Amino acid sequence: MRIAILDPFAGIAGDMLLGAQVDAGLDPDWLRALPARLGFAGVTVQIERTERCSLACTKVEFRMPESGDDARHGRHIGELIGLVQAAGLPNSVRDGAVRAFRLVGEAEGRVHGTTAERVHLHEVGAVDAVLDIVGGVWGMQTLGVEAVYHLPVAVGSGWVDAAHGRLPVPAPATALLLEGIEIRSDGPVEGEATTPTGAALLRVLSDGPAPTGWRLQATGWGAGTRDPARYPNALRLMLANLASEAGLVEVLSTDVDDLPPEYLEPLRAALFATGALECVVWPTQGKKGRVALRIEVVTPPSRADDVIAALFANSTTGGVRRTLTRRSTLARQQTEVELAGGGRVRIKVWENPAGTRFKAEFDDVVRAANRLERPALEVARDAETLAREVWNNGTGEQWDNGPNAGAEEK
Repeated sequence: MRIAILDPFAGIAGDMLLGAQVDAGLDPDWLRALPARLGFAGVTVQIERTERCSLACTKVEFRMPESGDDARHGRHIGELIGLVQAAGLPNSVRDGAVRAFRLVGEAEGRVHGTTAERVHLHEVGAVDAVLDIVGGVWGMQTLGVEAVYHLPVAVGSGWVDAAHGRLPVPAPATALLLEGIEIRSDGPVEGEATTPTGAALLRVLSDGPAPTGWRLQATGWGAGTRDPARYPNALRLMLANLASEAGLVEVLSTDVDDLPPEYLEPLRAALFATGALECVVWPTQGKKGRVALRIEVVTPPSRADDVIAALFANSTTGGVRRTLTRRSTLARQQTEVELAGGGRVRIKVWENPAGTRFKAEFDDVVRAANRLERPALEVARDAETLAREVWNNGTGEQWDNGPNAGAEEK
């Protein structure tokens, strides 16, 4: 499972996240094309290598056209949400970006006594905030990240100049956005370290504290605007694979006797979309001798509430049992093999103490079988045999441990 761990030891802002993503392997040309994809003609993206306290980083900056300077004066949250919803983004990206703006709007609305949609954002309400938020959410998906975690976040110290005067750090809206998140108060960070945009992205992207076991694969550093002499003003992004110890999970279970079986598949899809790791169903016997279905779902604890909401919304259950437990998983890699006659199939590889196991990705097998006009089971066996031969021959260059390895696996 490909994960990302954010280390906001010097805080987090939207441009810092984008810089860290590019530094960790995100295609710079993809980011340069983002403004046009969102309808911001003339907005350009400057990406440059720089240093923060002698640490090499990547700096990202959006530059507005001469006629577009008024975009920096801010817009209402309702406008920004409408813009994101109309941009033709992937559903998960659109939903994440909209949620981020709603969180900012709700926080600013509580501070200023207005509704979220009517909040006029000064620091985060410009075109570059849309690009920061959409780019940050979409960038994780483009890197093949399945789950994001974070270390304690620095908020800084002192005062920040805002449109309504000087405010203590963290600014009121930022403090509201960081409620429930572990704060780092030690260290030399001065001024505003975490912006409302950065705090909202952390809330939307992260599943919580980092798991106990993971293997580091790549690291990226995103530079902040300031360059203090005492510490590197940068965000560290670590791309990793989960190690064998997967940590704590919640097991959710319920029995239903009035759910038509044909609705199980859309239920499964909704559960996986909200963060479920596994979902199994088997027949059982309910009250008064009725035939029932037992639905059992495994989810990270941080996603449990969302998964339960999806379970209630997409099934007929009236209650869910919850058990906190610990699971262990085998270390896993993923690769692709090219079949004779055409067709690429992804292969999951488990490092089992009793011997390495191989399993072909079902969707890829079906597509290859249709193309080759062969039985799917034969295609799966051929793909797994080819993968085993590659493994045993030690041709390691064919094995993918990069940012997209396992990107579509739960």
